[in-house]
Amino acid sequence: MLIHCQYAWLPDGVFPDVVLEVRDNRLTRVSGRADGTGAGYRAGLTMPGFANAHSHAFHRALRGRTHGDRGSFWTWREQMYRVAGALDPDSYHRLARGVYGEMALAGITSVGEFHYLHHGPGGTPYADPNAMSHALVAAAQDAGLRITLLDTLYLTASVDGKPLEGPQLRFGDGDALRWADRVDALPDAPHLLVGAAIHSVRAVPLPQLATVAAWAAGRPLHAHVSEQRAENEACLAEHGRTPTEVLADFGAVHETFTAVHATHLTHRDMALLSDAYACFCPTTERDLGDGIGPARALADAGTRLTLGSDSHAVIDFFEESRALELDERLATEQRGHFTAAELRAAATATGHRSLGWPDAGRIEVGARADLVTVALDSPRTAGIDPEGVLFAAGAADVTHVLADGREIVRDGRHVSIDVARELQEAITCLF
Repeated sequence: MLIHCQYAWLPDGVFPDVVLEVRDNRLTRVSGRADGTGAGYRAGLTMPGFANAHSHAFHRALRGRTHGDRGSFWTWREQMYRVAGALDPDSYHRLARGVYGEMALAGITSVGEFHYLHHGPGGTPYADPNAMSHALVAAAQDAGLRITLLDTLYLTASVDGKPLEGPQLRFGDGDALRWADRVDALPDAPHLLVGAAIHSVRAVPLPQLATVAAWAAGRPLHAHVSEQRAENEACLAEHGRTPTEVLADFGAVHETFTAVHATHLTHRDMALLSDAYACFCPTTERDLGDGIGPARALADAGTRLTLGSDSHAVIDFFEESRALELDERLATEQRGHFTAAELRAAATATGHRSLGWPDAGRIEVGARADLVTVALDSPRTAGIDPEGVLFAAGAADVTHVLADGREIVRDGRHVSIDVARELQEAITCLF
């Protein structure tokens, strides 16, 4: 396949009239227009596919439903538990298929699914203990995405070890060894990489942390870290250390570790995370009133920044990308914290790497053929400098998407999923 791009965002900048050759799932040539005879023309800007480094697919059912009576993160969480209690493998597959289809329409080609909805009501395992995982893996394949299944250990309801109850019982495996046995049974697939997650210091007792860290050696390991001030306060009261310090003490913080949110950190926390990743989810953090994390300070310390849409209050990686800069402007009352290239890296190459796909997220020979084309003639993008697309475009401006060389979005529509209809049907039946 030959594609003649009006503009392409290559590793060293945006260039006009670029010809790309795709064979199987790889880019085999990146060159000028002169040798592009027979190439199909792609108007707009073509850039690498986005990596959604933090997703809870079932949270999408809550969009637009949690804003009454003001509420808080904790009241939002109670509504989330009600949705969790209503899903089974079939209904979760339908919902996740729509969610991943929406991600494809937004230019996302890899998703890190932070998965803890493991078992049946009351915590009873399904006949296949990984039935809910299989539903997510199948949904990603249907939508054309790669998935890093961040299978999550979730054992307690609070830092002081309160047992799980109600819908939370579906999350628990009993202990880390039984969790590991279940995860070891997950089969391989070309579009699947199995990683691990520690839900949070609220959800995993200290003696279990080392087991997860050891199991995940060499694989992506993610954890919610300091999303809420109350989490920090409870952890300090119980353990005399911050969540980051606790995780580091038990071997979880290393070069393949991602601290998700990382909103309320101390200077020591940031030093401990200097060789790790931090995944910011600005639209969710904004939606839940979490606060603004120290993105620039972390980046300056060496932490590699990634992005996620988390609860899917919005699925729009142009918005997530520019919010990294714009939120920093609000916090500091100054502009110019991140370059466009830094924002692109967080949304693409660095995010893919944090999910275990280091050969994705760049338009260069040998990379995975993940290509997203963005219209430059919409009401939002008309007249812009193409390199400013992250500050101007929205998900609705995505016209074409290839993931691993497979076309999954054409002319703004998913090639195999009626995304709006599937989301409508999957969500309304939960309420």
